[in-house]
Amino acid sequence: MCTPCCVAQLACCCGSAACSCCCNCCPKIKQSTGTRIMYALYFLLVTVLCAVMMSPTVEQALKENIPFYTEFCQTVNAGENCKTLVGYAAVYKVCFGMACFFLFFCMFTIRVNNSTGCRAAVHNGFWLLKFIALVACCAGGFFLPNESTFLEVWRYIGAIGGFFFLLIQLMLLVEFAHRWNANWYSGVKYNRLWYAALAFVTLVLFSVGVGAVIFMGIFYTHPEACLLNKIFLGINGSLCLVVSLLAISPFIQKLQPNSGLLQPGVITVYVMYLTFSAFSSKPKEMVVIDGVNTTVCVFPFNSGTESDKKIVTGLGTVILFGCVLYSCLTSTTRRSSAALRVCRNTEPETERARCCFCFGDDTEEYDEEKTGSGQNVVYDEREGTIYSYAFFHFVFFLGSLYVMMTVTNWFHYDDHKIEKLLDGSWSVFWIKMASCWVCLILYMWTLIAPIVCPKRFEA
Repeated sequence: MCTPCCVAQLACCCGSAACSCCCNCCPKIKQSTGTRIMYALYFLLVTVLCAVMMSPTVEQALKENIPFYTEFCQTVNAGENCKTLVGYAAVYKVCFGMACFFLFFCMFTIRVNNSTGCRAAVHNGFWLLKFIALVACCAGGFFLPNESTFLEVWRYIGAIGGFFFLLIQLMLLVEFAHRWNANWYSGVKYNRLWYAALAFVTLVLFSVGVGAVIFMGIFYTHPEACLLNKIFLGINGSLCLVVSLLAISPFIQKLQPNSGLLQPGVITVYVMYLTFSAFSSKPKEMVVIDGVNTTVCVFPFNSGTESDKKIVTGLGTVILFGCVLYSCLTSTTRRSSAALRVCRNTEPETERARCCFCFGDDTEEYDEEKTGSGQNVVYDEREGTIYSYAFFHFVFFLGSLYVMMTVTNWFHYDDHKIEKLLDGSWSVFWIKMASCWVCLILYMWTLIAPIVCPKRFEA
């Protein structure tokens, strides 16, 4: 039983066979899904490496626990205590290699429409060889000449790419909200419990949104300070109320009967999260209270023990990586690509209400499966590709730039460490605050677009 699985894994690593788990208890997996998960694992591995490079705690632990650490650093010409392998410059070089890896595959897979060609085979297999190529690309960044010029130019390229990735992420959030409502609303005609589920989730979402406003009003405002917090909390809360009323207004309901409060509920929660994150990222303010300089408008954990700060940083890092992976993996489905105007989805939608719809089927079930000692694989691209390979790699290319800029705190990189991911800087504050408004504008546009451009949205 072990031998066939080992042979299958060898064919996956060095050939075009689809990858699968050795355990036959695992549910069957589609080839297209497995391919995207493997690229996501590559992406996550390099991202974790970048976080390690920005952590002085890890650097100190390596120095204390690795024998002959100093001699090793001198042997690989990494400077004293391997200084060239840590810090923002090292992260820029590693992310440059990862970005080049995905950009190459983006150009390599342009106009691949048939999954049986040699380029499609390279995209879907040869994982060990591609892993070696990724490592070589990341290592090659440390041998680039004119380091100062490279870092200066690459910094601005990263900022531009990170901005476009953020736009894609926000557009996918809006598409997710509409898809959630459409999927559950389609089940109302068959079972009224779906209507109750819609009402319950909508109530929970708006309760979280209102609770977030109250929480930030208590902890992030002060009678004598934090004027920006008061202004932006009022603006963002008011805009969330406006889009909620707009979603259920009669003239919107006339053109979009499925428009309801679930979508603005999702948008409200995300906007409140971004607002909270922006307030947490703003430099701390001090006021004199009873003759003592006191820090105000901070998250309660930030004024507590060091372990509390690590909890907040860890939570923020997990949310960051989760959003990046979700955006990279779902931006290439047929429905999401149509929402991003990458491809035009002309086929009629046949919704089937289900609780877990985030990674819903893009294709029908296929009978052809690999059966054996391991996990069954459904070859769902026999008739052709079900997503754009080139766009898939392009999104990961932008995601590499976004992670690079986020891990190094955008333009405040010189003394930044991963443990200070949520510490204050004005650039991060304005980026996150602008993201709130862009998200609201995008959702508002999806509501009024059929009114502004009626011919474009005719069936």
